[in-house]
Amino acid sequence: MPAHSWWPEPELSFHPTRTEDRTAHPLEGLIKFGPYSRALINQVIDPIRLAMLIPSGARQSVDRLLRELEERHRPRERRAYLPEFLGFSRVFGLRLVTAPQNVCIELPSTVDKELSDSSTPHIALAQRLSQALSSLITNRSDFDVLIIYLPSRWSVGFEGGKDDDFDLHDYIKAITASSGIPVQIILEDSAMSYFCRCSVMWRLSIAIYCKAGGVPWKLADTDEDAAYIGLSYAIRTGPRNDRRFVTCCSQVFDADGAGLEFIAYETDDIRVERDNPFLSRSDMRRVMARSLALYQHRHAGRSPKRVVVHKSTEFKPEEVDGCFDSWKAPEGLDLVQIKQSARWRGVLIDPPRQQSDRGNPAAYPTRRGTYLQLSGRDVLLWTQGNAPTAVGGRNFYKEGKGIPSPLMLTRFAGHGAWDEGCRQVLGLTKMDWNNDSLYERLPITLSFATALAQVVKRMPSIAPKPYESRFFM
Repeated sequence: MPAHSWWPEPELSFHPTRTEDRTAHPLEGLIKFGPYSRALINQVIDPIRLAMLIPSGARQSVDRLLRELEERHRPRERRAYLPEFLGFSRVFGLRLVTAPQNVCIELPSTVDKELSDSSTPHIALAQRLSQALSSLITNRSDFDVLIIYLPSRWSVGFEGGKDDDFDLHDYIKAITASSGIPVQIILEDSAMSYFCRCSVMWRLSIAIYCKAGGVPWKLADTDEDAAYIGLSYAIRTGPRNDRRFVTCCSQVFDADGAGLEFIAYETDDIRVERDNPFLSRSDMRRVMARSLALYQHRHAGRSPKRVVVHKSTEFKPEEVDGCFDSWKAPEGLDLVQIKQSARWRGVLIDPPRQQSDRGNPAAYPTRRGTYLQLSGRDVLLWTQGNAPTAVGGRNFYKEGKGIPSPLMLTRFAGHGAWDEGCRQVLGLTKMDWNNDSLYERLPITLSFATALAQVVKRMPSIAPKPYESRFFM
């Protein structure tokens, strides 16, 4: 076996020009420096106006939750990582206010009975929400972010039946995203009654800030001339249940990890193997060409010198050819499959205390950022693991228990050492603005594209235009 290597915890930037405003801990960075976009003109308008779509009689509960966002909260979980929440306005420099009454809607009290009496409660609930959303769409200029509160007693309507591919979260996002409405869905169990209010406030405040158009942080050390593209596919049946279409979502991230827009592409020219769709050469060429055009639009017409494409399934020869058709510089194109189901495991062994000792398993897992090259094409990367450098030198394993499983990175195009590719993936695991964690297991290129594809496939139509990611978060 070759020797393994290790990348330290990537640092984040919290100011567009002050390079010293950086740290590896996202929440500590927000407290110390404030959000990245605070220094940008008109990025988020103060105050952020919150509309509401809530059950009958729930106004006091939602108002109480919003008041909590301006209070201080000490952590009751994840104490090694979670700092005290100081209040939304102190952290982000903006106020949260309730929008005018015409966009604060309470659903009728009859909804509970409608759900209990219906044989398809998910359809009944979806219809009620759709009707209310119609009136909000007509008053879109009166609010910035919509809060939708779903109590636990409505959980019978959150998903469809056994053979019904319905998810209420994705259904709501499909409607609101089509109308340009950013939505924060609040569930009773995870927001109203969760025991650690500090954790709830951090997650909710970051989500609201991002959905209002803010950028909390970016990656500090990046290749300025690189673009990262995440591809994900979702299959849906055609209108007559006789044809299957693939919705391909391509999320384009620039050097600092910010992917504020994405493109969606639908086709029936597909090949499906074990429920995994693969594009034809011509369709892959179109998707990549549109993705590169999106990058150029955001960078004043400048093209990246290097393009890295991530997806969870292998690249078929037709897909590889389609990528090269749209990108004429073969030395600057990397096509990488990222698999979660690697069968490898790695255990950290403490050095022996005496010469006859062979060492013992350590109390904590191997360090996050460890990577081990298996061949010229394959490398194992531990995006989960012990991350002491992010929390002042103390041991910190976010998952709490278990042996972390590495990601398997397989290169289908590209060349050179794996060091930089592993560093890029590790950094992109810190760019999910929809939670408060130190990292996620998958890079944002894959996790965002997958979530986007699931929502987009439920949209009635897909326009040939870029979509803002914040409407789908």
